[in-house]
This record gives sequence, C-alpha cells and structure tokens, in this order.
Amino acid sequence: MLFQPFAVRMAWRAMVLLLCVLLGACGSLPPFKQMAPTLTLPVDASTPLAKVVAASTPPGEHSGFRLMPLGVYSLDARIELAARAQHTLDLQYYLIADDGAGRLLLRSLKEAALRGVRVRLLVDDLYTASTEQMLLALQDTPNVEVRLFNPFCCARGHLASRFIASAFDLPRLNHRMHNKLFIADGVMAVAGGRNIADEYFTLNIAQNFVDMDALVVGKVVAQLGNIFDDYWNSEEVYPIAQIVRPGRQVPVRDKAFDVSVGMAGPERRIPLPSTDTLGYGPIGEELDAGRMGLLWGEAHAIADPPAKLRFVRPDQAYDASVTKRLWARLMEAEHDIFLTTPYLVPGESGIASLEDVRRRNVKVTLLTNSLAANDEPLVHGGYVRYRVRLLKAGIDLYELSPARTARSERLGMFGKSVGRLHAKTAVVDRREMFIGSANLDPRSATENTELGIVVDSPQLAREMLRIINISKLESAYRLRLAEPGDRIEWLTIDNEKEVILHSEPESTWFQRVYNQTFAPLVPEDLL
Repeated sequence: MLFQPFAVRMAWRAMVLLLCVLLGACGSLPPFKQMAPTLTLPVDASTPLAKVVAASTPPGEHSGFRLMPLGVYSLDARIELAARAQHTLDLQYYLIADDGAGRLLLRSLKEAALRGVRVRLLVDDLYTASTEQMLLALQDTPNVEVRLFNPFCCARGHLASRFIASAFDLPRLNHRMHNKLFIADGVMAVAGGRNIADEYFTLNIAQNFVDMDALVVGKVVAQLGNIFDDYWNSEEVYPIAQIVRPGRQVPVRDKAFDVSVGMAGPERRIPLPSTDTLGYGPIGEELDAGRMGLLWGEAHAIADPPAKLRFVRPDQAYDASVTKRLWARLMEAEHDIFLTTPYLVPGESGIASLEDVRRRNVKVTLLTNSLAANDEPLVHGGYVRYRVRLLKAGIDLYELSPARTARSERLGMFGKSVGRLHAKTAVVDRREMFIGSANLDPRSATENTELGIVVDSPQLAREMLRIINISKLESAYRLRLAEPGDRIEWLTIDNEKEVILHSEPESTWFQRVYNQTFAPLVPEDLL
C-alpha cells in the first residue's frame, strides 16, 4: 500500500528513542474505560437494500458476490450503499484520507446519519493526523460514533511527533488494523483490498493502484458483522473524543467539516464507464431496478483477533492469523494456485511450502509488483531474496509494469499516473477464491490485523482469473532464469514482438542502487 509504515518501523525507531531520551517527554494513553457493548442490529427485511437482496437470492444459496476490479465502481458502490441505507452503516478502515474520495465518503456518512441511520466508524489511528478534526466533527452529528484502533497518546499533529511522544510504546504502536470493511443495513457489504483514498479508485493524478473489492450479500454478511462487533468492542479501541483534543469549538468545527466535504453544494458525481472489465454496469443501476446479478457460493469470513497486538510471541500471533489459514488452504491445492499480492516476502517456511506443492506438480502462478511499481522498495528487497528460488521451483512469476498498467484501460483509466498492484487475492483449483486485506509478508502474518473472505464458487473463481490474466498479459513482465546461472530475464511483448530485458525494468539507477545497498541490511521480520 502507498502508506505501508516501513519508514515508521525503521527510520523512526532509532531517532525517536534518542529524542525521547533527550527530551524525557514520553506520554501514555488515558486509562481504558470499558464501554457498554454496541452490536450489529437485527436485519429489517423491509429496507430497500434488504428487499433487493431478497429479490436477488436464488433458493438455497449461501452468499452472493460481485467482483469490483474498477476503482471508480468500487467507490461508487460505497456511496450508493450509504445513500440507500436506512438503519445502520458499519465501517472499518486502515486509512481514510483527506482527499476527494475521503471527503466524499465522510459526506455520505453524515448525510446518512442526518436521515437517522446509525453510523459506526472504526479507523486505525496511524494516519489520522490530517483527518482527526474532521472525524471529531463527524461524531458531533447525531447517530454517529467514531472510534480509533490502537491510538497514539499525544503530540498528534504530525506522524513524526506522535512517534516521538510515544517512543517507549513502539512495540504496541507497530501493530496496526489493516482491515477494510463496509456494511450497510446488515445485508450488503464491501470487502477487499482498498482503503479510502484517491489512489485506490484511480482518482490520483500521480499514482493509482490495481486493486480488488467485492460487493457481498447473503449469510457471510452476518459473519462480517460479528467480526466488526469484535473489533468495535475490543480493548484496543478508544472513542475518538477520549483521544483527540478539539481544535475548535463545536459550531466552528462542524462548519469547517461541512465546507470541507461540500455539504451545501451538489454531490460530486464520479464519471463512470457504462460497464466494467467483467461487463457489469454500475451498482446503483441494479439497485434502482430492484434486483442484482450476482455469483453465488458458500463463503466464510476470516479475521485476525483484535487482541493480536497483545500476543507476546510472533508464533502466537501467526497461529491466530488470516495468513496461516490462507497458507493452509494453498497447501491443500491439487491442481493449481493463482496469487496476487503487492508485497511478497514468503519467508523460509512459505518458500518451502511453495516448493513442496510444486513437487506435487501443482501449477503456481504469482503476480506481484516490479521494483518500479513497488511503493516499498525495501520490501521489494525482501522478495528479491526468494525470486530465484521461486523460479527454480517452476513457479510462473509475473511482475506488474507501471507503464503498461497505465496503458491498459481494462484495469481502469490511469491516464499518466503510475500503476501499482495492491490486490490481495488467491484462486485454488479454479474453485475456491480468497479476497481480503492480507499480503503474503511477515507484517500481515504477525503484526497487522487482517480480514478476508474465502468463497467456494467455480464461477466466481473464473471471473477472478479473468482479471488476473488481464493483469498478466497486458500489464506485467514474465520472469525466467537465463542459462547458464541464476540471471533473471524479464519478458514482455511490444508491437507483437517478444522483448527480453536483463535488469529491473522501468526502474531508475537510484532505485536499483538503493535497493541493492539497503535491502540486504533489513531484518525480514521488519518487512
């Protein structure tokens, strides 16, 4: 992700400790106050969204899905659900940015609350320095409650000052809530890899992500609601008013919020193509029609416990993780595995597992970021340690090309922006599919909390493979080992001719030198 806190883990660790010793000014959180639990409300079958779900559900089906590879469609789906909700909105995000997408979502939440909808918003506290006053103002609205996961104690105006003031609390603060979840009226949800910021919805002029979400209905939505409740009522969560000092009086703060999100003006309309990559139209059109075309299958929501940050040993955290459950399913594959992950650092156990499935003649295809596409070059260095072994094991390895991604309009209108992979998906035996927030790296395994959905549906798996194949063929380099030795070659097609490259494609001299110099020095458990 663009905001992966690697610099937080490395650069600040030494400097912050030194400064805090010199200043002697480390703070602490206020005492935790146990709050009365609030839970997901019973579903009201009379709401418009519930009626659409009922009309769209074939007899005997478990859960329904619509993949959303286009960022603008995914943002539009959230706004449409917020606009149509009548009882509840529950949201859980690692990041809500102070930009066009973030302000559009916050406006939709306030408008829903003013209609009488109960809004619960849970945000990880790492990147709230620029939005905390807006979030505080949102909570001034009746029917809205905002809480922060694993918050910083003080000096909250900047990321740097937060860490300086909390230097002796770094082991706790290194753990973040990486989940992404949106639930409307307890009957429809959006889950997947996208945070709330322009670059996740192809609205950023500089760089945008290839990502994946799913619109979800059916029985699995209740499971997602239970997961949200577990986090909302956990000891790791504080009401925002207990942490954030008001910067202004309430009327002034609320007016500033309204101006920022454009409450008085017409709602911003996002230009949408008539259909997406899979041939579907915008969600709002189907909601208006009262019935949705969905793909169905048995599904299970999985999530790390919110208390993961309190586990003392990494093996304890891993045993309770989404990552462990995902790896376990991958290792049961009989025919083939397809994976997309922006950050691929499998570790010794992961690479050994992949080598084992290859010995069983299971075909493995991996799509990850190239050095030029990776927004975390040092994490890319962790992946490079395993790249030759992956190829020697016979794994089909692809790396996303930022330039080719920008030219492929089937993945979104990237314009002149840099394209980067952010989707975290898996397909096993062309039948089971995973979509969620977890990367295949140590941070997702033992530090962050994650959330995902596993679905048994050959039709849905087929659609996911269509997206993966588009990414491979139109937007990625295929890697192979040159003979003799362990030299890597990157293959692509330009003007219907095969082109072979012998160094990290599209990368700058500085990127290559930086990665070669510093990546080997970074302990893998910090990646």
